[in-house]
Formats: sequence, C-alpha cells, structure tokens
Amino acid sequence: MLKSLSVRVLIALVAGLALGAAVAAYGGAGLKGFVEGVESIGTLWLNGLRMTVVPLLFSVLVVGIASVADAAATGKLAVKALLWFLVLLLVGCAWTIAFGYGFYGLFPVSEAGAAALTAGAPPPPPEVQQTPSFGEFIKALAPTNPIRSAADDAILPLVFFAGFFAFAVTRLPDARRAALTEFFDTLSQAMVQIVRWVLWAAPVGVFALTLGVGLRAGVGAVGIIGHYIVAVVLAQLGITLFAYLLAVAVARIPLGQWARALAPVQVTAFATQSSIACLPAMIEQSRDALKVPDRVTGLVLPLAVSVFKMTSPVANIGVAIFVANVYGIEPQPMQWLAAVIIALAVSVASVGLPGQVSFFMSTGPICLALGLPLELLPILIAVEVIPDIFRTLGNVTGDMAVTAILAKDAEPDPAVDADVKPALG
Repeated sequence: MLKSLSVRVLIALVAGLALGAAVAAYGGAGLKGFVEGVESIGTLWLNGLRMTVVPLLFSVLVVGIASVADAAATGKLAVKALLWFLVLLLVGCAWTIAFGYGFYGLFPVSEAGAAALTAGAPPPPPEVQQTPSFGEFIKALAPTNPIRSAADDAILPLVFFAGFFAFAVTRLPDARRAALTEFFDTLSQAMVQIVRWVLWAAPVGVFALTLGVGLRAGVGAVGIIGHYIVAVVLAQLGITLFAYLLAVAVARIPLGQWARALAPVQVTAFATQSSIACLPAMIEQSRDALKVPDRVTGLVLPLAVSVFKMTSPVANIGVAIFVANVYGIEPQPMQWLAAVIIALAVSVASVGLPGQVSFFMSTGPICLALGLPLELLPILIAVEVIPDIFRTLGNVTGDMAVTAILAKDAEPDPAVDADVKPALG
C-alpha cells in the first residue's frame, strides 16, 4: 500500500496537519518558528511544480490540438463525435459554475477555517479584483509578446497563441508537421518527467506545507478539505447523471439495459482510475450489450479516450471555485469566460497524462487565469485520489453515451463492420 504515491501523500497530509496542530497547542515560540522555517521546503517543492506549467501546457496543447485536427480529417463520424465532445464539455463548464454558486451559497466555506488555511499563503494579485470589459477581454486574447505572457503567467493569451500555432502546424507539409509535433511531444514528455521527479518528493513537500497549515488552522483544516471533496464529487456525479439522461433520452436505450451495460465498465473504472484501461470493456459492452456497430465502437471509443474527458472541466473548475471561495473572491463573467476557454483547452491537452501531473497542469492554469494563488493545490493533490475515482467513472460514462448516440442513426454495413476492428490500445 505504501508503494502508492497517493497513499504516501495522504499520510503526509494527515501527519503534517496533526503535528502542526500539536505544535500550535503545546509548542513554544522556538518550535513554532522552526515549523514556519520548514514551510520554505514546501514552497520550494511547489515552485518545482509551477516551473513546468507553462512549457508543459504549451507543448501538450500543440500536440493535443494537432491530434484533434487529424481526427476531424478522418470522416463525418469523427467530426460528429468531436462536436458531441465539445458540447458536453461546454455543458460541464456551465453546470459546474452554476452548481458551485448554488452549493457554496447553501454550504459556505467557514470564514475562520478559510482565514486559517490561507494565513501563510500570499494574497491574490490586486488585478483579480478588476473587472475587464468585453472589449478589454477581446484585445487581451492575442499576446503582443507570447514569451512575456508566459513569464507573467498570462495563461489565456498563451493558450490563444498555442491554438493558432497548433493549427498552423497542421497545415505544414507532412514531414515538417511530423517533426514539429514530435518535438513538442518530446518536450511534453521531458516536462512530465520533471514533474514525476518533483512528485517523488511530494510526501515531503505536502508534509512541509501542511505542517504550517496545521500550525495555523489546527484540525479545523480537515473540515475544509472534506468540504472540498464533497463539492467536487457532487459536481462530477451531476454531469455523470446527465450522461445517463442522454443515453436514455437521446440514444433511446432503456435505463435497465444501459445500467447493466455500463456496470462492468464502471467497476473497472473504480478499480483502475484509468479510462484507457477501461477501453476494452467499453468496446465489448457497447458492441455486445448495446449492439453498437463495430465501425462506431472502433472509431468513437478510442477517439474519446484520446481527446475527451467529460469530467475534466467539471473537476478542474470545481477546484478553482473552491479556491475562490476560500479566498473570498467572486470572479466576474469575463474572468469566468477566460477560465472556461482554458478549461476546454486543458481538457484536451491533459488526456493521457499521469493523474497527479494532470491535476496540477489542468487546475493551475485555470486558477492563474482567475488570479488565484496556487498554494492550496498541493494540499488538494493529497486528497485527489477520491475525486479521481469519480472523474474516471464520469469519463467512461460519457464515452459510452456519445458512442450510443452516434450509433442510433448509423445504418448497418456488414462489409464495413467486417473490416473495422475495435482498437484496444
């Protein structure tokens, strides 16, 4: 069990909070000063993660958008699938923002606990309190200097530039396009390796950070973290139920048949927390239990696993909403629009990345776009294992729902179905 990074980080979280709370209750001034000094190790570890955000985001965006463009060129079925993916991602963004305002309106974050949790973190920059007009928002989309945008953590202009660059790459001759795509894929893999090294020290970094949190917040921080887990899990369950509704109402599959077909896939998702690992079960259940033609399962499901994560914007925006509530910030519509654009982009870019890498790379840019500090993210990484289960459950449910919808109007073609074999890798 201790070989699992998630388990080790969770133990470090509990130990840091408990020891910090004990020092606050029984330690002297000297010991408290020592704990505050240890926090610098946690800050160093956090900076190790932050330094990879911009190059990792840019490189995976280029590769991800290029792969979507290649998929769209394969035919009408792929285009329909991509359109459904986009619609569901947009629905997920809208649902999460609406749910977040409703949930935290009914169950607000404790002011005392939030103040204690953020006591050692830097305040958000003053520009987050400014409300950009629509004209200012549009003018700021295209960066006059992409390198400066990267240095200033101006994420939305960087995403805008990366999107245009990626589409430009797809218009190059095959040899040059392949060379550039391979370069950025290699760059992203190098960044992932760096993040893996940093995450190897995650138990130490999380312990150092939560030691200070425990010193200031005591065991009250546990309640706030539990508040976060409940909010994000409920948001993901909501979009998962929406996928059930689509399967029943749009694909016209009886609820009992749909639930029976989905059950083995969801069991696999719960056990593995990996959509890719669920692909063989999804293909088998779609083909055998839902009678989806092979040419549909063989294209749509591998494509969904490659470029579509239905719960990605739900969970990632959910993290940002929690952080905003902890800091008492109410983003304005233009700021949320920027966050939604980035959430859509990173939902494509983060597919295939390791869980902890994907969490920081996906939530970090959204928080930066809203002007939120990132200091709380390492604490949330420690408990990500719980929301991640529901991420995968929602993702595989959405994948199969889109597949069933696209199969509804597909006419049988024995000649094609005999030639198309479902991709299992």
